[in-house]
Amino acid sequence: MYRCASVAALAAALCSAALAQDVRYFPRDALRGELQITQPPDAVLNGQPARLAPGSRIRGANNMLALSGSLVGQKLVVNYTIDSSGLLKDLWVLTEAEQKISPWPRSPSEAAAWRFDNATQTWAKP
Repeated sequence: MYRCASVAALAAALCSAALAQDVRYFPRDALRGELQITQPPDAVLNGQPARLAPGSRIRGANNMLALSGSLVGQKLVVNYTIDSSGLLKDLWVLTEAEQKISPWPRSPSEAAAWRFDNATQTWAKP
């Protein structure tokens, strides 16, 4: 009985620690943009037509997977990656804390010119 209580307490502590995390870790090739899903898989990214890749993953601000159909019409600030075909592959709807991380590249040329620190999830302009 005592062992079950300590396991439950540990699980609760780990869960609350995960919820307290303000900023997720993003890959180096993630870019920032404004997304609006029009009719899945079609979307508008930074004012330009875009398309979701088959099997793309969208994580909401709560880090849970979100269906593209549930986000239709919403204007979202996201970090995203692009696959080799130019389609949107992985998308993260940003929290307020994540949106405040600045600067964050909006194009592959900016990402190539800036330095990324994976540990602190920050970019530095040259």
